[in-house]
Amino acid sequence: MMSRAERTPLTDWWWTVDRGLLAGLTALMVAGLVFLMGGGPPVAEKIGLPTFHFLNRQAMYLAPTILIIVAVSFLSLRHIRRVALATWIVGVTLCILAGKFGPEIKGAHRWIQFGPFGLQPSEFVKPAFVVVAAWAFSEGAQRRDMPGGLLAILLLPVTIVPLILQPDFGQTMLITIVWCSLFFVAGLHWFWVAGLGAAGLVGVAFAYQFLHHVRERITRFLDKDSGDSFQEYWARESFNSGGWFGTGPGEGVAKRHLPDAHTDFIFSVTGEEFGVVVCLCLVCLFAYIVMRGLKLARRTDDTFSRLAITGLTTLFGLQACINMAVNVRLMPAKGMTLPFVSYGGSSLISLALGMGFLVALTRKRPRMTTLSQKPPGTAPATVAGVMR
Repeated sequence: MMSRAERTPLTDWWWTVDRGLLAGLTALMVAGLVFLMGGGPPVAEKIGLPTFHFLNRQAMYLAPTILIIVAVSFLSLRHIRRVALATWIVGVTLCILAGKFGPEIKGAHRWIQFGPFGLQPSEFVKPAFVVVAAWAFSEGAQRRDMPGGLLAILLLPVTIVPLILQPDFGQTMLITIVWCSLFFVAGLHWFWVAGLGAAGLVGVAFAYQFLHHVRERITRFLDKDSGDSFQEYWARESFNSGGWFGTGPGEGVAKRHLPDAHTDFIFSVTGEEFGVVVCLCLVCLFAYIVMRGLKLARRTDDTFSRLAITGLTTLFGLQACINMAVNVRLMPAKGMTLPFVSYGGSSLISLALGMGFLVALTRKRPRMTTLSQKPPGTAPATVAGVMR
């Protein structure tokens, strides 16, 4: 156990970091490995890879994931903003290059190759965009000479247009909803909230009308007999087969029919083998992390930290909700992973960056407050440092 008396960077970090948040993230990583033991082997065997190929690679990715979370959590607020801005610029640039030169996978150009390694830049754009947008909103609220609100508004089209061109409608919707939540927390009037909601509905209608893959997914969701609903059928059957307590680890059948049992539909595999009870526990774990983040956001007095924490927490929770909603057929298929549970290198590393930002922003930091009230005839107010 680390003592408060030891004054080292590590002990300072340990006593200022939110350990409840770290415990929740650690539990998710461990759960991801356990659940991937069921969803990974059938997919690996189907494509001619070793049985535990995906499990081994996920365990290998967890080492840099943990390292990035810890390393980023040491950053100061100034360095968080700088790292986020640099990541956002590089990420958007790579998204444009991926749309033009990236390989076509399932009808979209979302990946870019660096030799034998593939990278999905949109995953890294998401957390960086949230921090940069929060920065712009906070600067606009604190400085009248800074057009922060205008910059925050311009950030959205610059970010989502390359995603639409890939096309990646799911990530576009996710980023847009998180941006709207930031706009609301920053003090947007209810009139503009309604306007943004109406604009979102118009955007969905436009996508349905002019984007074939969006129209196909929505139509298939509304009418299961209108097209191939193979994945949706087996995802639903997995919960029916598992019941409350599951068929047992490794005993699932639906995972042998789901092509993405280790990524998009890992929640369905978990439902079949471990049961609805375990799935509900997983939902509660995600809810705990989200509520913990929002509680910490409410406690902070710094505008930038409050907005960034809210945005990162919303991004994390909304992505989990979308994945689980698709698995239980409450939404059309989106191709979105379940944070820290689904297999994926780009997903894990980008989540590590986002959660590293979150852990850094929620650390207890010394702040300077001015004691304005003083008895008559005393010296001017002194400045005292207190722990938030």
